[in-house]
Amino acid sequence: MTEQQLPAWADPSVSPAALDPQGVSRRGLLRRAGLFGAAFALGSAATGPTPALAADDRRPGGEDPHLVYLVGDHHIHSVYSHDAKYTFSQLAAAGAEYGLDWMVFTEHSNFGHADFGAALEHKEILKARAENPRQLIFQGLEWYIPAAEHCTVFTAPGRHEVDLLTRFESAYDGKLLAYDKGGPADADTARNEAHAVKAIKWLAAQRRSGYVDDVLVLANHPMRLGIDSPHEIRAWRDAAPEIMIGMEGAPGAQGAAIPGWRGANSIRGEYENKPSPQSWPGYPADAYLTYGGFDWATATVGGLWDSMLAEGRLFSVTTNSDAHRIVFDTWRNGDWPPGQTFDTTGRLPDPVNTDTPQPGSDFWPGQFSRTHVGVTRYGYRAVMAGMRAGRVWLDHGHLLDGLDVRLTRDSDRSRGVTLGGRLRVRKGEKLTLNVTVTTASRRNPRGILPELAHVDVVRGAVRGPVADRDTWKAPDTRVAVSKDVSGRTGTYTLRIPLTAGEESFYVRLRGSDGNRNGPGWLGASVDPHGPVPHAPGDGDPWADTWFYSNPVFVDVEGS
Repeated sequence: MTEQQLPAWADPSVSPAALDPQGVSRRGLLRRAGLFGAAFALGSAATGPTPALAADDRRPGGEDPHLVYLVGDHHIHSVYSHDAKYTFSQLAAAGAEYGLDWMVFTEHSNFGHADFGAALEHKEILKARAENPRQLIFQGLEWYIPAAEHCTVFTAPGRHEVDLLTRFESAYDGKLLAYDKGGPADADTARNEAHAVKAIKWLAAQRRSGYVDDVLVLANHPMRLGIDSPHEIRAWRDAAPEIMIGMEGAPGAQGAAIPGWRGANSIRGEYENKPSPQSWPGYPADAYLTYGGFDWATATVGGLWDSMLAEGRLFSVTTNSDAHRIVFDTWRNGDWPPGQTFDTTGRLPDPVNTDTPQPGSDFWPGQFSRTHVGVTRYGYRAVMAGMRAGRVWLDHGHLLDGLDVRLTRDSDRSRGVTLGGRLRVRKGEKLTLNVTVTTASRRNPRGILPELAHVDVVRGAVRGPVADRDTWKAPDTRVAVSKDVSGRTGTYTLRIPLTAGEESFYVRLRGSDGNRNGPGWLGASVDPHGPVPHAPGDGDPWADTWFYSNPVFVDVEGS
C-alpha cells in the first residue's frame, strides 16, 4: 500500500489501533473498559449499534443501542492562544484530575498561530496523546466566523489534521481576512456571511473526500455579543448539517461573577456586553445575559434553540470551560525573550508561578462544566459520532453522576430511542419517557454534594422549516411536565407518560439544584420555574447548577 493509499487516520508516528480502536473485538473493548470503570464494561458487553431504519422503512418504532457516556470539553486554550496562559501538560493533568475522557484544544486564529503555532502545537498534541493514554486529545481551532462570533472546529486524528486546520484558518478566518463586519449597515455583510457558509461547505468536502476522517463545528457563546443572527446560524447548519452540529448551550468563564472577585458588574460567562452596531437588532436586551449560567438562546423555553428544533432537525447544545485563565490560580504569563512576540513565535512563554491570585474567570477543564457524549465504542471517531448523533447531555457543578433517556412505545418491548434519536409512532399512541437519573455520589470540586431538585420535560410541536429565517421563537413549546425529585438519591427511573397527538413533536430535559429559579423569559405559562439571571457581581456558579439534554424527536405518521 502506498502512502497515498493509507487511510486518513494513519499517522506514521502512532498506530491506528492506539488512535481509535473502532475495530477491536468485544474482548478488546472489555479490556479497554478499565479506562472508564465497570460501567463501561457493562455497557460494552451489550450488542453493538443497531442500524438506523432505512429512509423508506416507515414502520413505527425505533431502537437505539446501549450507550456509555464519555465526559469531555471541546473548548480549551493553551500557550498557543495569544490571550491564554497554560501549557498542554497543565491542562491535560487538570482534565485527568476532574475526570475528563476527551478534550479539544481550540487555539485562537492569529497570524502567529497560522504561521508557526499550529505545527508546534501538533507536536505537543502527539506527545500529550502518548503521555495520557486514558484521554482522547483532539487538536482543533477557535474559528472567527466571518460576520459573526467564534466556532470550535476539530478533526479526527490523522496525517492531515494539522494541515486541514491551517489551510482552513488561512482561507476562511474572519479575523485574518478582515471579514469580521456583519452589522446591518456594513457594506460587506453579505459577502462575509457567504464566506462563512463557503467555509463550512469546504470542511464538509474534505470529510467527503476522505482527506480527514471526520470534522465537526460548534458555535461558541452565540449570544455574548449578539452578532450571531438566527438566519446566520440556520445558514451554517444548512450548509453541512453533518458537521455543523450545534452550539454552546452554556459558555465558559463560569467563574466570572463569583462575589468579590472581578467586580460589581460581572456576569457568569463574561456576558457583560450590550448591543453594538454589529449586533442583530432583533434580539432583546435581556438576550445578552446568562440564565443559570446558560446562554439565553438555550435557556429560554420557546426561544432560539427551540425554534430550530421545531423545524424537526437536530441541533445540539454543549458546555465547556473555554479555559484561558483560571479563577484563584497563582500563575502569570512568562516573560518574552528580547525581540520575540506571539506573531513571530506562535506561542506564549511558559507561565510562572507566584504567591498571588491572578485575574481569571474560568474553571479548569472538567472542574465545573461537563459535556457527556453517548458512545458504543471507545475512540476519537466514536466521540465524534456520538456528538453528531446528538447523544449529548450536559451539567454544571457535577450535578449528576449519570443520565439515561429512552422514549418507548407502550405497544412494544424495544429499548426505544435516546437523545438525538427519532421514534416513529401512530397518531394517538401511548408512549413512555424513561428518565434514569444517577444522583451525585461524591462532593464536587467546591466541596458540595450536589442535590437534584427537579426534572422538567420540555415539549414542542414540530412544524417544519420556517418561512422567516430570523425567527427565534417556538410558540408551541413549553414545560409540559415537572417532577419534584428532592431528597431522592442513588439511581432511579422516572416513567413519564406521553401521548402522540396529530403533530410530530420533540421532548428535551432540564433540571437544577432548585436554588434559583423563576418564570422563564417568555412567561410562567411557558416556563413556570426556569433559570433566571443573577444580580451583577453576585453569581456564585456552585449555588445555581443545571443540567440540560438534547431532544428526542417523535415522528407521527400522517402528520
